[in-house]
Amino acid sequence: MVTTRAHARIQGFGDSVFTRMTALARQYDAVNLGQGFPDFPGPGFVKDAAKQAIDADLNQYAISSGAPRLKQQVAIDYSVSFGREIDPAREVVVTNGATEAIFDAIQAFTGPGDEIVAFEPFYDSYPASAAIAGATFVPVRLNPPDWRFDLDAFARAITPRTRVLLLNTPHNPTGKVFSREELEQIAALAIDRDILVITDEVYDRIVYAPAQHISIASLPGMWERTISINSTGKTFSMTGWKIGYAVGPAELVGAIQAVHQFVTFASPTPFQDAMASAMEQSRTNGYYDQLRRDYTHRRDLLAAALAQVGFTTLPVSGSYFLMADIADRGFETDLAFCEWLVEAAGVVALPPSAFYQDPSTAPLLARFCFAKSDATIAAAAERLRAIG
Repeated sequence: MVTTRAHARIQGFGDSVFTRMTALARQYDAVNLGQGFPDFPGPGFVKDAAKQAIDADLNQYAISSGAPRLKQQVAIDYSVSFGREIDPAREVVVTNGATEAIFDAIQAFTGPGDEIVAFEPFYDSYPASAAIAGATFVPVRLNPPDWRFDLDAFARAITPRTRVLLLNTPHNPTGKVFSREELEQIAALAIDRDILVITDEVYDRIVYAPAQHISIASLPGMWERTISINSTGKTFSMTGWKIGYAVGPAELVGAIQAVHQFVTFASPTPFQDAMASAMEQSRTNGYYDQLRRDYTHRRDLLAAALAQVGFTTLPVSGSYFLMADIADRGFETDLAFCEWLVEAAGVVALPPSAFYQDPSTAPLLARFCFAKSDATIAAAAERLRAIG
């Protein structure tokens, strides 16, 4: 008899919290501040570039490692950020979103017996990618309200089996932007222990003053051991296009490409060309500055709405997520609170315990996404006021 049982390494995956809360949102016709994607249109100049690419018949497979025009634009940006000349042909690979780049990198550089150290809470694809590789995921706690980490605890988490440090800044779900001092501490350990660093920097353009995003690869001694991963979807509010990329030394990028070619092979050609146009135009059209202004406004609008009904919100330095303290709301778990909120108020938030290895140890918080229109945030605020 043919077995239909999934392999043990994926049996714990199941439906994600996103699936569960989205189903509740539909059931209760709720305002969804849970999932992390915009509900407003992306910029017209980017959509126009995609239409032009389609009309120009750029509709067949791209080169597996990425369209040369997009890789060139990525290289231009990162040459400035890193203070070194990036070779677009050998030091950039384009993937189907940052999630694929992270997956490819973990498969390329870890395997059974290896350990991956990352900060907790974490994006939920990290431990899943580790499990598929057969590696062990080792979380180190970030502590609210400022989400600092204990350097001694971080150092103790690194063992002779540690192959990768996985760093996310600006951080999802906390909104933390790691400081230069923190990055230097992480870099010192990576260099001393000779460990590879994979950085997830998809919110690097969504950072609020006075915070500044710093790529750890730009620090002394880190370029040669760092893979920097990013996504155009977050920057240009086109998450469904799934155009991500990884930048790093040719040997590291080549290993990621070796995996990528057998995972998705290539990313959508017209969207790659459109994102190349978007990056090129945005250096001079003021888009990045406007993006920060718009998200600063949305952050402040949602924080004010939550404060009006008695929530204390934690500081947000980057990303488009805001955490609210629910410890005084009378719920034993964040999941119970979020289920109540969608039923009672018709507003969806996510329980951050989904981003912890042991959900029972998560602090009592709720994550709200403010990548939403003013009208959506206002509708959520009205519903929250109705329950007090």
